[in-house]
Amino acid sequence: MTTESETSSGKTDPEASRQSTIKTGFRVPPQVFIPSLYFMEGLPFTIVNMMSLVFYKNLGASNEFIGVVTSTLSFAWTLKFIWAPLVDIYGTRRQWIVVAQLVLSAMCALLAGAAFVADNVALSVGALALIAFASATQDVAIDGYYMDVLNKTQQAVYVGVRNAIYKIAVLIGQGPLVMLAGYVSLSKGVVNYSLGWSTAFSVCCALFLIFGIVHLFILPQTAKTISTSAPEPKQELNTNFAEGFKRFGSVLSTFIDQERIAVICLYILIFRFGDALMLKMTMPFLLDGRQNGGLAISTADVGLIYGTVGPIFLLSGGLLGGYLVAKFGLKKCLMPTAIIQSAAIPLYWALACFRPQDHIWIYVANSGEQFSYGLGTAAYTVFLLSVVKPEYKAAHYAIATAIMSLGLIIPGYLSGYMTTWLGYPNFFLVSFLASIPGIITIFFLPIKGEE
Repeated sequence: MTTESETSSGKTDPEASRQSTIKTGFRVPPQVFIPSLYFMEGLPFTIVNMMSLVFYKNLGASNEFIGVVTSTLSFAWTLKFIWAPLVDIYGTRRQWIVVAQLVLSAMCALLAGAAFVADNVALSVGALALIAFASATQDVAIDGYYMDVLNKTQQAVYVGVRNAIYKIAVLIGQGPLVMLAGYVSLSKGVVNYSLGWSTAFSVCCALFLIFGIVHLFILPQTAKTISTSAPEPKQELNTNFAEGFKRFGSVLSTFIDQERIAVICLYILIFRFGDALMLKMTMPFLLDGRQNGGLAISTADVGLIYGTVGPIFLLSGGLLGGYLVAKFGLKKCLMPTAIIQSAAIPLYWALACFRPQDHIWIYVANSGEQFSYGLGTAAYTVFLLSVVKPEYKAAHYAIATAIMSLGLIIPGYLSGYMTTWLGYPNFFLVSFLASIPGIITIFFLPIKGEE
């Protein structure tokens, strides 16, 4: 009798067989482990790129030191494509995920201890560097695993969830965890930043440890790990270095061998220029004194904005974006969602121009920005997923996200200088204008129409 994984001609359909095999390995549904994976992907990013800023500032480090160190560490996500092929070649992505999370737990424990060391610069920077490396490696494994266990329709459906959960993890890091460090620092009546930050990093350590253990038991095995047939040659653990180097070249050549690859790379690089400029300076703008062009709201209010209302609208936008792409297709959704995402930037331009006293307008602007970010990023991520090829899914996606990361780092370096030179109103206006070229490139992308 012909099974579901066989075609009418009696031949096995590899894709159907793959999905059938994966399905039998599910221990929990994807609506459980997809959010947990992307929460764990977002948390280490915020430790390195946001929490560390306040950590070093509290300990008396200079702005120059903070800028150089955190920007340098960010390159781990940009350069991850270099070692991404190793994730495809050795072991399983499920194994890489679990090991990376245990390493992240250990490094957070080291950071918690480093907070009490008098001369802790080398120790803390070393721990953060390993967190960045482990996090970037984990990203490769998680993104490849996402494409392993979900078919293309499911990927489009869950793309909004993964983006929203990732951003929520970032918001939790820069909101509640920073607030926890500040609260504990003052809890004994004397400012003790070492105690505060040791507590915050200990919480991170516990989270990575718990989720690492949980993922060991709940993550479904992919077809490769549960198949009774011989493993694919590229996944064998005894693959020699020469073969690995050869496949590394194959990864790059197969990624480049795509229609209009130059346009694809240009789009990935510049699409979020305006968004990256704006996001880098929104919190300083909210906190800055009114004499400096800011809105002078309290740190507690910033935490409330980014920890409550913002994530709700972010999740709503991400879910809607994923649903729209799944229903109508990427070709019909990429341009409209990009325009909506860009249109949110002038909301901050309006705040900078009119500087309202009533905080309700800040909530409105932030909610609109978060919703449009979730909506636009959902379609953008589906496009990134569309440029990978089956044989090197994780590595190709790592290359695409590395280009995207570079497109975020460049504006980040410039944003501080630009606000000083232009002032907040003109800066947000320039941020909006910087988003337009990325939208224009969409016209030239090789997006096939969906039936």
